[in-house]
Amino acid sequence: MSTPPPPTHTHTHSYYWPPPKPSHPANLASTALFCSLLSLLALLGIGGNLYTMGLLIRRRRGRRRGVLSLALADLLYLFTAPFIVYDSLAADWAFGELGCRLLFSLDLITLHASIYTLTAMSLDRYRAVANPLATSSSPSSGLLRVALAWGLAVALSLPMMITLHLEDGDDGQLCVPAWDEQSSKVYMSVLFCTSMIGPGLAIGALYATLGRLYWVSQTQPWASGSGGSTSYPPRAPRPKVLLLILGIVLAFWACFLPFWVWQLLPLYRPDMLRTVPVGTQVTVNRILTGLTYGNSCVNPFFYTLLTGGKRRRNRQTLTSANQLCRKSSPQ
Repeated sequence: MSTPPPPTHTHTHSYYWPPPKPSHPANLASTALFCSLLSLLALLGIGGNLYTMGLLIRRRRGRRRGVLSLALADLLYLFTAPFIVYDSLAADWAFGELGCRLLFSLDLITLHASIYTLTAMSLDRYRAVANPLATSSSPSSGLLRVALAWGLAVALSLPMMITLHLEDGDDGQLCVPAWDEQSSKVYMSVLFCTSMIGPGLAIGALYATLGRLYWVSQTQPWASGSGGSTSYPPRAPRPKVLLLILGIVLAFWACFLPFWVWQLLPLYRPDMLRTVPVGTQVTVNRILTGLTYGNSCVNPFFYTLLTGGKRRRNRQTLTSANQLCRKSSPQ
């Protein structure tokens, strides 16, 4: 999902519209710069996500399945970068219809898997704060949530996967879905709602509630209730953990929301793009494409902080428990 379609099409990815061949020196320089930066982002992001996944697998932490799911989605998305680089240089689709179906569907799968996993992680944080005395979720329930996130992502990408095919264009073969303009508009609008609007509202509501709980826990006194029973306040949220998860969410929106606006623009306001030169459209698209890959490149820093902070807290809790046991044990 990288390049907007020409005015005569209503598709969603740059491969539907191969960029101009880099024959002009300016186009050649722009293409070389884009391919170099994208290759660098891919190398850094793949290395960072592999490092994160290695740490999580070595520690065998069941509660880190959410972070592992995010790193896997980023890794799969970054693996599509070499194909974009080749397509930008060759200006022609050369990976057959199978590659057409797999690569473009992978964009949608990783996009939805990431945001649904983030939604599940935000929900887990809310449950831990709102009901601290409840039994923590089992590893199997965490695995079920991750599987559900990926299952929904695959289901939403199936229409694209099924309808994609190759067509002969003026500049070579194009990878296009077999539907009309109205169907494309409806499908892309649904994807925008399921990947941005819906999860955004859910995560926003969860964090607004967490903020209220944090304010209540810090400002309201808690005393014994009627009948001698004690009323316990909700556990105060750990600001660092909440801020890290919120940082991942905000980085996701900051990188993908401009891209989605650019994708929906030719569907809802096609007249606006007709006045923009093709070279400018290609440049804007390349910038927004690099932004989405930059998100997968930056995320491993958040993941490392998130998992590292959890391990330090576990060590502190274990140390405190050992000290308490030593104090309470007979001499």
